[in-house]
Amino acid sequence: MAEIGTVVEGKYEILKLIGKGGMSRVYLAMDNNLNKQWAIKEIQKEARNKNNEVVVQSAIAEANMMKRLDHPCLPRIVDIINHDNVIYVVMDYIEGEPLSRVLQQYGAQPQEIVLEWAESLCGVLDYLHNQTPPIIYRDMKPANVMLQPNGNVKLIDFGIAREYKEENLEDTVCLGTKGYAAPEQFGGKGQTDRRTDIYCLGVTLYHLLTGHNPCDPPYEIYPIRHWNPNLSAGLENIILKCTQLNPEDRFDSCAELLYAIRHLEESDDGYRKKQKRKVGLFAGMLVASAACAGLGVGFNYMKNKTNNNNYDLYMIEAQTAVAEEEIIANYENAIAIKNSAVEPYLGIVETFKGDASFTIEEENNLKRIMNPNLATLRESAGYDELAFEIGKTYWYYYEYGKTEEEDNQITRMKSSIQWFHDAYRYGNPDSDIYELANIYEQIGKFYKDITLSVNEASDKGMYSDYFGNLSELLKSMSNEQSEMLRLEVYGLCLNSIETYAYKFNSDGVEYDSIKEMFETIIAQTEEMVTTSEITEKMKDDILARKGSVREVLEKVY
Repeated sequence: MAEIGTVVEGKYEILKLIGKGGMSRVYLAMDNNLNKQWAIKEIQKEARNKNNEVVVQSAIAEANMMKRLDHPCLPRIVDIINHDNVIYVVMDYIEGEPLSRVLQQYGAQPQEIVLEWAESLCGVLDYLHNQTPPIIYRDMKPANVMLQPNGNVKLIDFGIAREYKEENLEDTVCLGTKGYAAPEQFGGKGQTDRRTDIYCLGVTLYHLLTGHNPCDPPYEIYPIRHWNPNLSAGLENIILKCTQLNPEDRFDSCAELLYAIRHLEESDDGYRKKQKRKVGLFAGMLVASAACAGLGVGFNYMKNKTNNNNYDLYMIEAQTAVAEEEIIANYENAIAIKNSAVEPYLGIVETFKGDASFTIEEENNLKRIMNPNLATLRESAGYDELAFEIGKTYWYYYEYGKTEEEDNQITRMKSSIQWFHDAYRYGNPDSDIYELANIYEQIGKFYKDITLSVNEASDKGMYSDYFGNLSELLKSMSNEQSEMLRLEVYGLCLNSIETYAYKFNSDGVEYDSIKEMFETIIAQTEEMVTTSEITEKMKDDILARKGSVREVLEKVY
């Protein structure tokens, strides 16, 4: 077992143990060369699993299989280190929490959010199934799906995935998690194939929608509306088809399943009847609506007036309250009345970052409040502004991974990507934040992708675009009132000049351009009058590095 503080291969410093199983341990590690966090799986060479197969061979096979995959819902393998007694597999550190923990904390999840996760999981399984040869995952369950801070999901733990071979009439061992695993995974019942993953995904969706663990009594997959009559009949039919005992009765592919999910209403038993009834009811509705119009308008007017008054009252209470708990409670009450209005969510975000810190607890509260309403919010006017503010909150204030010795700037930037993506995707091209959201997103994606690109020697050309985005971000700070935000950007630009000066040069960034950026940062930092100990320290840190960064520039250019 690796000791905390151990440095593997001269650069990966073990920070803490974050997971363990019978065959391996997983650590959080810091790459001291790149100032980036990785997850490192440690496998003891003498370890053996219950089938007496050498675990090391399985681990190497898993790592080599993962190294050739590239999908946004999959972690990347960046290094495999073979020592005398252990093997270390270095991979992306996936921030967030498994869906199993989300279920434990909050129970059944909203149908709209589960459908978004289902689309992502269908997509990544379809990607795996279309590899040559196809890869069958075989262990889909909430514990193996990580929910990231940006709301995206990633599939983890490929320990029992296998490449499909037509000549294998049966799998040789019983693998999978009972309750989620398909019947054919338990030996002697045929070979696992893409329909095995469809079964496991169906059970996973069942658990997420109902909150009932298939590993617990009554050990049976009931129709989902047995537990919650408000769930979609079409979705119920989809899950029932996914979880048929006979693979021939399931969806044939994840692409077919994805189509069914995106055309959910058509999977409803009553769909066609509804279409026929609509024609017959239309004429009657015209007559009835004329008779009821006056009465209905009156009732709706009174109801809407009451709701609007209550909403306005909660918003006023939130804006005048002092205690954070009271502020958030009033904003939540306002959201319960108008879940598509962006103003209370903006109020919550402003409250959370009011102390210049966005904690893990606050992040979990924000997700709890937003996730059930996210699909509706994305269709609301002003959502782009909300997404932009959440992105900035992650970028500048997120506390995850921050210590007294180490800043977590790269973690913050990467965690913000999806929110800036939403601000750009759902935004108005004429708005002030539209292009700026794209700049933030591209800088975050640079840090997300650069390590793998360097390892694969495919990073050429990335630095000139990155420098251009940095320059635009720096320009945007001319109108920024916040000392902390300005100094944060100045520090990022200065770090980039010092770290990537050689790369900027080789990618064609002119000396005059990079010198202008450097001099602008120093001049604006020197002119700034700080008003807090935090910003004073940030200012001092930037100015203390002026000489060393100038030396790097002179040496490179």
